[in-house]
Amino acid sequence: MVKKATVRDLRYHFRDIEARLRKGEEIEVHKRKKMIARLMPVSPNPEAYPDFAVLRRRIFGGKRTRMTATDVVSEARGRD
Repeated sequence: MVKKATVRDLRYHFRDIEARLRKGEEIEVHKRKKMIARLMPVSPNPEAYPDFAVLRRRIFGGKRTRMTATDVVSEARGRD
């Protein structure tokens, strides 16, 4: 069920509205009885980020590298 809030509610009761958004509720924002916006909670898409451990195993298999990533970056930057 979509909850409703007014622009005035946003101004004076934003903490309550934010808490409702964090719970996953969708909120319609009204001004003078007309809907002007819809607020939806943002949820990160877990598939948006690659699984770097799986990618590393696919590329290197069970091999162990001699240098750490920090050493590789430092060497590329010309630092010892």
